[in-house]
Amino acid sequence: MKRQGFIYLLITAVIMVMAACGGGQEGQNASQDNTGEKTSGGSNQEQEPLQVYTTLFAWQDLTEKIGGDQVEVTNIVPAGADLHSYEPTSQTMIDMAESDLFIMNGAGMEGFAEAVNDTMEEEGIPSLEVASSMNLLEFSGGHNHSHSHSHDHSGGESGGHSHDHSSGEGGGHSHSHGSVDPHAWLDPVRAQEAVDTIKSQLIELRPEQENLFEENASELKNSLSDLDEKFSQLAESAGHNRFIVSHAAYGYWEDRYGLEQISVSGLAPSSEPSQKELQNIISTVESEGIEHVMFEQNVTSKVTEVIQDEVGAEALQLHNLSVRTEEEIQNNQGYFDLMQQNLDNLQTALEGAAANPSSSSNQGGSTEETEGNNSHNHDHSHDHSH
Repeated sequence: MKRQGFIYLLITAVIMVMAACGGGQEGQNASQDNTGEKTSGGSNQEQEPLQVYTTLFAWQDLTEKIGGDQVEVTNIVPAGADLHSYEPTSQTMIDMAESDLFIMNGAGMEGFAEAVNDTMEEEGIPSLEVASSMNLLEFSGGHNHSHSHSHDHSGGESGGHSHDHSSGEGGGHSHSHGSVDPHAWLDPVRAQEAVDTIKSQLIELRPEQENLFEENASELKNSLSDLDEKFSQLAESAGHNRFIVSHAAYGYWEDRYGLEQISVSGLAPSSEPSQKELQNIISTVESEGIEHVMFEQNVTSKVTEVIQDEVGAEALQLHNLSVRTEEEIQNNQGYFDLMQQNLDNLQTALEGAAANPSSSSNQGGSTEETEGNNSHNHDHSHDHSH
């Protein structure tokens, strides 16, 4: 009798344990369904990374550095493509509709922005237009203009200036930037403003990770401050301040550091110069002894090649950081790697021009280093007061 009672109690205990385990599993599944979180056993929970899509490599890389293992960031523009003319595929739009955040540059940079924003809004996915938080430069006739134009390295310039972006590319797919220069990610100081903007958005989506995002953003801004100092040192030490490049993406360097781009095309690579403008560029290159022509990683410019052949200049690369090449992706080259490459190539170009001032009749002459060759006369629509 005692033996039968013991067996009965044992069976009852087993049934109760099994029921408890089943109920616990159901509760765990319900919790996972409601929160979207994966559990790793016990009371610890491991969240899936936020799925973030960007239109620009620079914002992709900076977002990854801020978010760390809390984000998984995809740049929708394929390797080597031109952001000005890119259109997202249907599959890309479907993938983005499952994301947590869409980050774009704005200011007319992306011709597809309006369509993508409409889709994100319909799906209830937040969109972040990074450029809307910055004081962008106005662009007119090949030069950039800012109201202060003081080349101040002390901090951001986001206060007190608003810009109407309605003349950009969003509405008509015309791929013209309107009156503002959208390439602000190339300015290390404005990039620090962007870091704060992206950080705030990530904190809003995942507030429990605020300390992580704050710490990563602080380290990133320190690195950008160091990069700003490197550009300042280059500008101060170079004997020349003008360089020729395939399209006008580098006006923020002119505004902040006095490094003046002579662009073959306008803000969009498709805007080619007139015959008169082309001849003026060639004359400037010859008269100032510019020995290098800067090509970009994703811009094919036949006109730039013509200028290079005409003046016998050597080719160097400037990276606009809008998109990487396949090789750069394989080598895991990031924002700071590519900006250091830009600094190195700019130094070569500016030192070469300073070392060999020449006229069209004396091109390729003496390579003896000459100081003070940046005091040339040319007509500007604005001056550089430092």
